[in-house]
Amino acid sequence: MNILISGNAGFIGSHLAIKLANAGHQIIAFDNINNYYDIELKFARLAIQGISKNNINSEKIYRGKKGIGFIKLDLLENEKLNDLFENNNFDFVIHLAAQAGVRYSITHPQKYIDSNIQGFHNILECCRKYKVKNLIFASSSSVYGNSKTIPLDETQNCETPISLYAATKKSNELMAYSYYHLFGINTIGLRFFTVYGPWGRPDMALFKFTKSILENKPIKLFNKGNLRRDFTYIDDIIEAIVKIVNKMINNNVSQYEIINIGNSNPIQLLDFVKIIEKATNKTAIIDFEEMQEGDVFETFACTKKLKFYYDFTPKVSIEIGIQEFVKWYKNHFLNYISH
Repeated sequence: MNILISGNAGFIGSHLAIKLANAGHQIIAFDNINNYYDIELKFARLAIQGISKNNINSEKIYRGKKGIGFIKLDLLENEKLNDLFENNNFDFVIHLAAQAGVRYSITHPQKYIDSNIQGFHNILECCRKYKVKNLIFASSSSVYGNSKTIPLDETQNCETPISLYAATKKSNELMAYSYYHLFGINTIGLRFFTVYGPWGRPDMALFKFTKSILENKPIKLFNKGNLRRDFTYIDDIIEAIVKIVNKMINNNVSQYEIINIGNSNPIQLLDFVKIIEKATNKTAIIDFEEMQEGDVFETFACTKKLKFYYDFTPKVSIEIGIQEFVKWYKNHFLNYISH
């Protein structure tokens, strides 16, 4: 298939582009490489896709050593986005590009409206105009807010988002449904639950905690550590997406679905820190803080739908996943990206 991936300089997108290219799909991808966090990490993710930093430009597609085509492009550059769709006849779009981060949305709300609302609308319009058959897009477990119904399943009403980030992701689900209903675009939205692992984002807990523990600096545990998160390892995320892609290709039926992708095994934040301590062989210095605005108390994915429709259950334990991340952080991030 001829597949477009948005956000392939990001955490999930970089892994997915490699996996799908290795499976024989023709991949074209784009990212705006913004400075929400260190762009050198983004360039490094592109490098493992065979895309050289020196060849990146916004005028034409550069096809790297692993066959993945890349162009630097922002979701708001609508004319260039339309040109990309018009010239490539995509069978499939996997839309992962977005302004991420719950807390950042409190201080920079316009970035979320621009990227997550207007940018997503531009993608939907291109799918409509250029008759793309299949669309997968990234939603988030944040849409559930502080739901009292645990585990969190896809049938719940998600009408009380507690951050603008969550509100934009719920809006994406509603916008996508309207385009499915009106124009028959075969669409699946993925509610990701706290994705972690090698090449992860520096603003996420595992990255921040590992960095601080290794540097003998204190870490902050909000709500005094009384939070639970359903951490999901990146390899499980990618395997789930690939299974969904393959089924959409083979079934060729019109559908709209929302699917949780989570580990379905939430862990207390204090226990999470203990596992990092074991993996780093160091003791954390902990500052206990009050609850932060925008944070939820617990995420816990119901994954019955993922198992029933796609015969997939995440496999990687939190202990193994954290070990792999710490190994990557010590051997790659510190020795390569930081110098």
